[in-house]
Amino acid sequence: MIEEPIARPAVAPGAIGAPPAAAPTAARPGAFRLRLFAAMMLVVTGITALGLYVAQRQAAASAEAALQQQFRSALATVHSLQELRHAALAERCRILVRRPRIIAALEDNAMDVLYLTSADELRDLLDGAGGTELAQLGALHARFYRFLDSAGRVITPADPRDAGTLLPDEETRLSLPILPESLQLGYLVRRTAEGEVIDEIIAMPIVATESRETISALVVGFKPTAFGPAPAGPAIRSGIWLAGRLHLAGVRTATRLELTSLLSPAISSASNGEFSLPVAIDENPHLLFSKRLNPGSAFAPAFEICLYPLAGLVELQRRLRAQVLGAGCLLLLGALFASHLLSHRLAVPVEKLAVDSEADRTQRRRAEAELVSTHRELERAARFSADASHQLKTPVTVLRAGLEEFMARDELDAGMREEVEGLIHQTYRLGGVIEDLLLLSRMDAGRLRIQFSRVDLGEIIETWIDDLSALPNDLELTVTTDLEAVRLISGERRYVTLIVQNLLVNARKYNRFHGRVHVATRTEGARVILTIGNTGEAIPAAARDRIFERFHRGSAGENIPGHGLGLNLARDLARLHGGEIRLGRSADDWTEVEVVFRAAGPV
Repeated sequence: MIEEPIARPAVAPGAIGAPPAAAPTAARPGAFRLRLFAAMMLVVTGITALGLYVAQRQAAASAEAALQQQFRSALATVHSLQELRHAALAERCRILVRRPRIIAALEDNAMDVLYLTSADELRDLLDGAGGTELAQLGALHARFYRFLDSAGRVITPADPRDAGTLLPDEETRLSLPILPESLQLGYLVRRTAEGEVIDEIIAMPIVATESRETISALVVGFKPTAFGPAPAGPAIRSGIWLAGRLHLAGVRTATRLELTSLLSPAISSASNGEFSLPVAIDENPHLLFSKRLNPGSAFAPAFEICLYPLAGLVELQRRLRAQVLGAGCLLLLGALFASHLLSHRLAVPVEKLAVDSEADRTQRRRAEAELVSTHRELERAARFSADASHQLKTPVTVLRAGLEEFMARDELDAGMREEVEGLIHQTYRLGGVIEDLLLLSRMDAGRLRIQFSRVDLGEIIETWIDDLSALPNDLELTVTTDLEAVRLISGERRYVTLIVQNLLVNARKYNRFHGRVHVATRTEGARVILTIGNTGEAIPAAARDRIFERFHRGSAGENIPGHGLGLNLARDLARLHGGEIRLGRSADDWTEVEVVFRAAGPV
């Protein structure tokens, strides 16, 4: 048989058996100290920056919350005044619509005398007379009034001067789909000689005296709460959003158009018309607030728009940022000094470790060089063993053939024939040693691969027991078995056969007269365990750890033929099968060896 050549395995650089790589230049201790200091400063700088960012954000958020609270307080003051004024206006209108002369004119359908009658009744309304403080300040002064008929349309006066002059389209906008059952609040944009003005409208229903049905409504227009700069202080500017237009004094046309584009979708999406959002007026940040002025009214919805400048907030945030940055710089300088001291202390043991590591690195390079030399010697030994075993097979075969041919001669007497038979037997022994050495050299070189299949371990055992029984039984041994029914293992048949053969031959050789050999198998989970026991001299405790070594033979085998490879070969083959072989026990005239195989899985 031609043996495959043994290829030298490739060895990765840095692995055992590889040439030693060039040792890296040892880092200077000062460089490590500098790197440690830089790393600590990066960590300290990061933590400081994060702390400064969080502190600045919290301070800015607190300042913004305080400013918004101030803004809401100012708005609450304005809204309180508006509600007080609306209550006074509603009460004044309620008193007016209860005057008998006006109700009588409406009940008699005397529309031609309605405005003549109401001119005297409502003169004090147009003049702003009244005893309240609001009336004295002119806050209850009406600019015009109109009556609505039963269909909710405006009844035009014969002489508008008595009821306040309105353009036809302005009168039309005072009409309602139906007469209201309660007070209605609205706003009307009018054109005057001074420009556009916005009037606040209150529609008060007029109820019949006897039927208590709504027969008309009095619509009165008042000058509203000022919409313009500083209604509640020097900071807030307010206006009104009405019919898709923003009426806000003191801003440029381009700014008004920009605010209109922002407000239109915001008002449409807001459920109650109340929201706030940041805007920029002339490149200055402002907070815009919107609130509906007439919720639930039959008139067109109107929204109050307030602008609060945030220049004070920006300035406050700038001061806070400067203060936080100043504190952060001081903290960073302190951390720089502390990091310098700490890095110096931490670098001392590391510098010592660097010196020790350099010494260890030198020793490692020497050890690697020695390992390389040893590895090469082992490779040469394995290659020599394989080559020698391969080269010995041919002369042994030729020698055995010559001896068999010489033995076939008729002139040989019985003594010479017996001697030749002994020589032929020795050639078979030598051939077995050569085969074992070839197999061991292939395993040492890592070239032996197991072709796993389902192997019947019981059949192999029974076959070899039959073969051994055919040999001369000088010791008159008794062989017993205890084999389980399921004995299928995963492995390659010829190598499993070799394991069983070596163990059975070993148990037969190291036995005593009238001794016994017992072979048993058992299954433990996914393992099949083969146990081969024999009588005979126990193995000394000092030699038990070496019985599987190559070429090792104990004191019991000094007078027994053999070459010390059987157990070593059986152990290596068992490991290639994913199992193990071990000495079970050896005492009291009994020795057991156990082999663990992997049980075969389902087909």
